[in-house]
Order: sequence, then structure tokens, then C-alpha cells
Amino acid sequence: MDHLLVRRLRTEVAEMVAVQRRDDAAAGVSMSAEDERQYARSLIARALADHARGEIEGGRIPPTADEEEDLLLAVHAALYGVGRLQPLLDDPMIENVDINGYDNVFVGYADGREVKVEPVAESDDELVELVQTLGAYSGLSSRPFDTANPQLDLRLPDGSRLSAVMEVCDRPSVSIRRARLPKVFLADLVGNGTIDSGMAAFLRAAVLARKNMMIAGSTNAGKTTLLRALANEIPEEERLITVERALELGLGEFPDLHPNVVAFEERLPNSEGLGFISMGELVRRSLRMNPSRVIVGEVLGDEIVTMLNAMSQGNDGSLSTIHANSSVEVFNRIATYALQAQERLPSEATMLLIAGAIDFVIFIERRNDFTSGGLLRRYVSSVREVNGVDGRVMSSEVWAPGPDGRAVVHAPIACLPDLEAAGYSPDAHGRWAG
Repeated sequence: MDHLLVRRLRTEVAEMVAVQRRDDAAAGVSMSAEDERQYARSLIARALADHARGEIEGGRIPPTADEEEDLLLAVHAALYGVGRLQPLLDDPMIENVDINGYDNVFVGYADGREVKVEPVAESDDELVELVQTLGAYSGLSSRPFDTANPQLDLRLPDGSRLSAVMEVCDRPSVSIRRARLPKVFLADLVGNGTIDSGMAAFLRAAVLARKNMMIAGSTNAGKTTLLRALANEIPEEERLITVERALELGLGEFPDLHPNVVAFEERLPNSEGLGFISMGELVRRSLRMNPSRVIVGEVLGDEIVTMLNAMSQGNDGSLSTIHANSSVEVFNRIATYALQAQERLPSEATMLLIAGAIDFVIFIERRNDFTSGGLLRRYVSSVREVNGVDGRVMSSEVWAPGPDGRAVVHAPIACLPDLEAAGYSPDAHGRWAG
């Protein structure tokens, strides 16, 4: 692939699209996003035809039909897609892409390997331009990435999560976390060793019994994947509302599983500092939208109080994720976030709120198994049931780490009758069977 040619054609077509936008604005009309993409494809095809004609007139060999199609896709990807990142996102074994400047690119594979790969742009400026393009066309609204807005979080078209920063580090830095299993079920997690069949049946019962669950773990432990798997156990007739900082869950992309989904995304302020809509506001708004369940993609701040209030006021069966180092630490982490909220809840009030809102905390770990050559393993190691409050949250670890780290049955479950009503009961081995 001639990347210099791709960049030249991209610049030419981008200028023509910009002219058309200005003409449309002057006429009081505008193209839809899809119409603009189709218009750009026609411009790219015309530019490629001009390029081929120039090659022939100059006595050079023009691109073949296959090469021309590859160039068309590459230019279109540079305009509206992920450009030279596309081959990395097409590799099903890549889990993470870390870019520390355009020519310092590392990928993390599913087996735990970290490999340095080729540059994804010709310069840092081109890398910033790529991220700006993604910010303009990904998500529900345009997200700027410039000196005034040096941080950006968004969901790529394939479901991967991108985080970018500039101006606060020597060179622009981008991290992409792949969604390798966008349509995932508990059976898939049993197959890859994240949980066993007993845990899968227990979690399915907890979803059907409308238990409020918080999924905890470190960065890249698999929290979102587990949340998707749990959400895919929710009956299809239920109305789901998801609230996220940047769209990631994508439950509405599978109408066969969830035909009635509304996805809320936090809106950033404009250049004048106006128009900001926080996750906390969106959670409050979701309660007025007739939800069967509210799913908060990731709790990172003051939205925790609104979410816990939602869980304790009749919206049973809600799901969320949170960063924590253990299942028991989740309660302190929530209390810390609650102190930062507008309500400034004291610890005692937060503990009361937690006890009335959360039924189970599920902790998932990410470890390198050096007994198997350093292969990366993800597994649920602990499930904690909230039992009440006595100055602090009272809980019992109903599933605790077993010999291999994966959770095994450890203590009686207080809400067993609710799970049994969902059609499940413990078998002779202390596991769960449906």
C-alpha cells in the first residue's frame, strides 16, 4: 500500500467534501452521515481514475483493479474510519493497541504477548488528525481533540474503546482496548475458562431473579465482557437503558437479543463550555424512560449515588462495573466516589445505600499463568453477597478462590429462595444446575 498516495488522495477528497458542506450550509440543506460517506466514495473513485490516467500518460503501470479497490477502501478509512489502524483491528487475536507517538506502536495479544509493530501514521500530526477524524464521526456527537480538549474517549465502529491524550505528554498517546467478543454469552466464558458451568448457572439465575450486580476488577480484566454476557441473559421483552461515558456496550446492535434498547452517552461541553450532560444526569433521566433495567457501563465518579438510588427504588436487575482490587474493596471505592458527588454523602449514609441497592459483587481477575508459559488468564475469583449494614456493609463471600484461583462455592447464599424461584438449585457437588 502506497501510504503517501492514500494521504494525498485523502487530502484532495476531504477538501472537496468540505466545499460541498459549505455549499449545502449556504443553501440551508445538509447531507446525512451515510449520504456524505457515499458521496465521498464517488469522489475517491473519480480521484483514483484521474490517478490511473496520469500513470498511463506518464508511461507508468496504473494500479490493478484489486489494488484500486484496496486504495479506495484505504482512502475511505482514512476519511471516516481508522486508517492504518484497520489491519490491527481486523486481527482477532489482538486485545490492546498502545501508541506512544506515531512510530512507537505496541500490540497486546490474547495469549499475553506484547509486540512492537509498524507505525500507524507518517507523523504525530497525522496521528492527531486521525484521532480528530474518529472523534468527529464516532459516538452520538462530535468529540473534539485539540489543545483546548487534550483528552478523548470514544467507541470505535467495531466496538473497541479508544482513549487518547495530547499536550500533557511529550507525544500524542493513544490506547485502544479491543472488544474481541462483542456478542458474548456465559457459555463462551465457560469455554474460555473465565467461569465454570456452576458459576454460569448461578449468574444466570441471579440475572433472572433480577439481582443488582456490580462487576469489579482491574483495568482490562474483562469486566465489560462479563457485563455483556450477563446482559445477554436478560429476557428479550425487557426494555434496557444503558448509560456510558463513551458508547461501548452496543447491546442495541443485536436486536435478536435486545430489541428495545436506549443507549445514553455523556455529552461533553462545546467550545464555549456549554451543553455538558453528565452521566449522573443521564442516569436520572433514564428513570423517566420506563426502563426494565438500567445498565451503567462503568462507574468512575459522582454518578454512583444516582445509580445506587435507582437500584434501591425498584429498578431491580441493574448491572454496572467498577475498578477495584478485590470484591470487599468495592464498598470503600463506592464510598469514596459518593464523597465526591454533589450530595457529599458521608460514609455511614453510603453504606446504608449500598446495603439497600447491591445484591452481589462479582470480582474478575487478570493474571499471567507462569505455570503455562506465561499465558494470560481471566477468571472470576470471588462473588460477595451483601447481607446488610452495621456501621459498614455486611457481606459474605459466597464464592471464593479455589485451588486454581477460579471461584468455588464457599458459603450459603441468603437469597437462595429467589434463585430457586428462577428455576435453579444446588446439585450434590455444591454447584448450581438449571
